[in-house]
Amino acid sequence: MYSFSPKLKSTSIILLVVGLVLFAAGFFLNKGITTEKIEHMMEAVHSAGHDSPTHSSEMVGPQDHAAHLEHAEMQVHNQPLASLHFVAVFFFGVSCAVLFFYCIQHAAHAGWPIIITRVMEAIASYIPWGGAILVILMILNITHNGHLFHWMDPELTKEGSPHFDVILFEKKIFLNIPFYAVRTLIYVIGASFFAWKLKAQSKKVDDTKSLVEYQFLYRWAVGYIAFFGFASAAWAWDWLMSIDPHWYSTMYIWYSMVSCLSSGIAVIILLSVYLKKNGFLPQFNDNHLHDLGVFLFATSMLWTYTWFAQFMLYWYANIPEEVNYFFGRFEHYSPTFLPMLVVNFLLPLLVLVSSSIKRNYKVVTTMAVVVILGHLLDYFNMVMPGTVGPYWNTPEVFLLVLGAILFIAGLFMFTVLSALAKLKLIPTGNPYLHESEIYEYPF
Repeated sequence: MYSFSPKLKSTSIILLVVGLVLFAAGFFLNKGITTEKIEHMMEAVHSAGHDSPTHSSEMVGPQDHAAHLEHAEMQVHNQPLASLHFVAVFFFGVSCAVLFFYCIQHAAHAGWPIIITRVMEAIASYIPWGGAILVILMILNITHNGHLFHWMDPELTKEGSPHFDVILFEKKIFLNIPFYAVRTLIYVIGASFFAWKLKAQSKKVDDTKSLVEYQFLYRWAVGYIAFFGFASAAWAWDWLMSIDPHWYSTMYIWYSMVSCLSSGIAVIILLSVYLKKNGFLPQFNDNHLHDLGVFLFATSMLWTYTWFAQFMLYWYANIPEEVNYFFGRFEHYSPTFLPMLVVNFLLPLLVLVSSSIKRNYKVVTTMAVVVILGHLLDYFNMVMPGTVGPYWNTPEVFLLVLGAILFIAGLFMFTVLSALAKLKLIPTGNPYLHESEIYEYPF
């Protein structure tokens, strides 16, 4: 039985509090930015020759100085909500992806990962908490207290308005506030239900040791796989891709989901190794670590494939309204956009390609941390250009982003480890437990 140590509990609470303090400091700094300062920031960006739009909304409506200033003000004041949004979506996606990975193992009747079943269930326990944050953000946006989603402005779909946008008018069947709110609730409530139900069914299998109950666990696992397949695609459209509603990609849903899946496997590695090193999970061995390393390597390569396929097809076609999505990132986000390929592709390729290195605890856990930070940067690049634009390289954004990361990481850590302390670490009722205990990778 795992015991949530007071030291670790204090660490998670400190992360929470420090994150809140930093975010609050960044928030008040942001609110103190005057219109005159924003005008100077805008003129500095344009005078440096950086005039490529980061968002399709910059190409619609009046193009005079007043319109540009209004847009810049909105981008600057988007900083707090955008900083919280990308971190919240990332951690919710990671916990949902871990539950997806868990269900794949049950659906495949895989024996090797049964030892880490409780680790994955504990990580999935964050889903309701992460979902609650996203529901709050959704309420702020649909009540127009936040402006992350350009299409929510009613002026854009009102015929005769100077801001009328024919593309958004055609998309309003899907991109409308009531439907968006309903979809968000479906994602959060649905994922939370499956997280609860799968944990409860797994516990019932332990208590009864019944193959009939295990069959029900299998069925619920298949049900979540189907739910996640549709929901993860739809929330990528809603929470990420609709930030720039003129642009779309058929690869985007896979790209954003695999980013979370790779990070989720990295979190499983970190928690499993922590339990192993502290004597709570002695059954976890080099062979289990090796297979998790294989999945970490494979998902990193899959992410690279989806990123490159999406980028290359758009860049090659060179259609202005499509390539603008990337060009704005090249011009305004050059320190974060392409360099993330080093972290998310090159390092996993060079370090994890060897089979023997995947048994090295220090190397694999280090790469797990690198992958998590790299994909957090990936989500930063998905959200910030379309919401904050070129006004991101400022002290208040640094405080906001760091505060959001520390706050949600602290909440994630506290929630996961608290859930783990309530679970029996070894699923004794699972019929594949013995196979997992004696598992040995043959090469």
